[in-house]
Amino acid sequence: MTANDSPAPLSRLDDDDYPAYTMGRAAEMLGTTPAFLRALGEARLITPLRSEGGHRRFSRYQLRIAARARELVDQGTPIEAACRIIILEDQLEEARRINEELRRPAAGPGS
Repeated sequence: MTANDSPAPLSRLDDDDYPAYTMGRAAEMLGTTPAFLRALGEARLITPLRSEGGHRRFSRYQLRIAARARELVDQGTPIEAACRIIILEDQLEEARRINEELRRPAAGPGS
């Protein structure tokens, strides 16, 4: 394999799903504790990837979800309810996206 065959390492910086953040760094960025992030994993709201050494690694996408959970918990919502709310919000957004796609007129022949 040549250098041209592998993806550019810097391209991962733009990938929202790349697990770039350690547990400690993720907790620091969110202003929370590793225990809070573990609780989100136990509630199956986010599933961090594991490094070869078994350490949790989080993506930017997962950090956005965790930040939303923290916002709800800070407002007094129990963590289990916060996770359910976020899952339902995500399902609603997906349903809206699909609905919008179905409402668009289909491109006819010759378009």
